[in-house]
Amino acid sequence: MKILDGKKLSEEIKNEIAQEVAGIKDAGGKIPHLAAVLIGHNPASESYVRSKVRSCDQVGFESTLIRKDDSITEEELLEIIHELNTSEDVDGFIVQLPLPKHIDEVKVTLAIDPKKDVDGFHPVNFGRMAQGLPCYLPATPYGILQMIERYGIETSGKHVVVVGRSNIVGTPMSILLSRKAKTGNATVTLTHSRTKDLAAEVSRADIVIAAIGIPNFISADMIKEGAVIIDVGINRVEDETRKRGYRLVGDVDFDGVSEKASYVTPVPGGVGPMTVTSLLMNTLKSSRKEIYG
Repeated sequence: MKILDGKKLSEEIKNEIAQEVAGIKDAGGKIPHLAAVLIGHNPASESYVRSKVRSCDQVGFESTLIRKDDSITEEELLEIIHELNTSEDVDGFIVQLPLPKHIDEVKVTLAIDPKKDVDGFHPVNFGRMAQGLPCYLPATPYGILQMIERYGIETSGKHVVVVGRSNIVGTPMSILLSRKAKTGNATVTLTHSRTKDLAAEVSRADIVIAAIGIPNFISADMIKEGAVIIDVGINRVEDETRKRGYRLVGDVDFDGVSEKASYVTPVPGGVGPMTVTSLLMNTLKSSRKEIYG
């Protein structure tokens, strides 16, 4: 069994980006600029945004963090988005989810200019992805693709089972891995809460992508020998032996599955770091005008 080390891989990619940014700086070019909008004080969101800011510093990007209290109105947030859309200096930005209940997340997503949608959530980018056109890929699926490609995992002709059908991970992964592409050409089964005998579906998979949000849901008896297991989940479970009173686990029973899998991602340190790195990759593409010109 080999570990798909997302932390190590993300550092390698960030070093590549840093070298390119250094070249841009030496040539007197515009430094890529990523902005983030953070509403409220959700601990997970704050941690994720801090990671994005640190990563920008690491690769030499300009970064802006716009923090607002959760009492902000929808109209005020939309005005911030408009300002970022029209800023010539900002290459890409994200509005960190979840948002307060009084703000319509769909309306906010639609308000973002697809040319600056480096999270890859706008329907324009999603539609371009589905048709195999140039676009900003959703950050987590993009990170998973990078992981599969750079670890040399074959997908052509393989049976992939995706567990979970969210628009952020599950559905885009099912599209991307079935596309006619270098990391694609797989036969993909997209499973979810209404799937009958989900365990039987997973047991046939050469590659399992677990993104269902249930701790340790995928067990060793559900997978076949030699399967590749990519765990997107990150869940808090109580653990009195830990100083914080909890530990982080994925959607996969790592210890059990490790006995049978050929490759497996750890949690933490697997897919998570690749998500942030993918955001940087999309921002660099935006800075180069690579997608939309």
